[in-house]
Amino acid sequence: MASIPPARRRSLRTWVPKPGSDRLRPSGTHPSHQGLVDLASNDYLNLARHPLLQQAAWRAIKDQGVGAGGSRLVSGSRPVHEELEAALGSWLGWKRAFLFPSGFQANLAAVTALTDRHTTVLADRLIHHSLLVGVQASGARLKRFAHNNLGDLSLQLENIRRARPSQPLLVITESLFSMEGTSPDLASMVALCCAHDAKLLVDEAHALGILGPNGEGLAATIATPSDHIHHGVTMVSGTFGKAFGSGGAFLACDDEVGDQLLQSSGAFRYTTALAPPLAAAALAALQLIQAHPHWGRELVERAEHWRDRIATAGWPRPRGRGPILPLLVGDDQTALNLQQQLEQAGLLSIAIRPPTVPEGSARLRLVLHRQQSDDTLELLLHCLAKAQ
Repeated sequence: MASIPPARRRSLRTWVPKPGSDRLRPSGTHPSHQGLVDLASNDYLNLARHPLLQQAAWRAIKDQGVGAGGSRLVSGSRPVHEELEAALGSWLGWKRAFLFPSGFQANLAAVTALTDRHTTVLADRLIHHSLLVGVQASGARLKRFAHNNLGDLSLQLENIRRARPSQPLLVITESLFSMEGTSPDLASMVALCCAHDAKLLVDEAHALGILGPNGEGLAATIATPSDHIHHGVTMVSGTFGKAFGSGGAFLACDDEVGDQLLQSSGAFRYTTALAPPLAAAALAALQLIQAHPHWGRELVERAEHWRDRIATAGWPRPRGRGPILPLLVGDDQTALNLQQQLEQAGLLSIAIRPPTVPEGSARLRLVLHRQQSDDTLELLLHCLAKAQ
């Protein structure tokens, strides 16, 4: 791997959370190290160390064990799995929900369940790598449309339908793109899919707990309130390692697709079930999010204030709406230098470089959390002013 340019090389760093604070200190430093304010993690609602999640996980360890010891179809199913799946289905308005140990695995299962080698997949150009791996594993034909560009998607759908009227189609998007902070016009995308008889898979990993009426994600805005039928959305995927502060993931769908997953998904049947403590913590997080539906809305409002202040300070206004604020820099080394300058001031934000983002679009991925101090914004702006 010597051919990788120095500004593109990755290295592992280990962090130790500072008790009772929003700070992380580098592993190996003295416990008295002040630590860095976390502007990097996906713990949007600050639930990872919430006492109720910790208590739920500990109870599950005592009652159900640390690990499940088997797949869900052998001996790995635990009561907490059924409770969490039922709660998710009810909350999101879907008939079925299935748990997975990781978001990568859930997305792999989702794509392979909805496609085969006869399918054409139209995917947003910036979808997560796990979804692309799913397309590759399925043998489906992949076509990409420009990021959140419904005109491009519409044209491609029309061309395919004109040439192959009965071609099975799947459209894949995310409701909140993890490196862009942007969201599609999901209602219009649903209308396009319905018009062209295309299935639609929506990855809600970064939106759940934040976007939607009460944090249910953007697909919930498409549901009919009276009967919770998701017109045009075939399946949603979501994770517990972000706003939920736990780990693992799920797929939500209707009965027919759910039975197909249960009967034929290798990614579901050939893996050890989600660890009971993680499932219990995710269930506790869901209950907290349901009890505090304003958390997501307030975080979105604060993020808009941050965007305004950053733009006023002379930087490009971070795109999108929500807690992910990409500060576009362009050059890889410049982004790394800015990361180091922020660290020296006590702020942790990671330089994101290709191939994670397109060439020439290296950036700092700033992440706002629910309990972030207002002083953090002032410190950030001070650091950015010095870097200009």
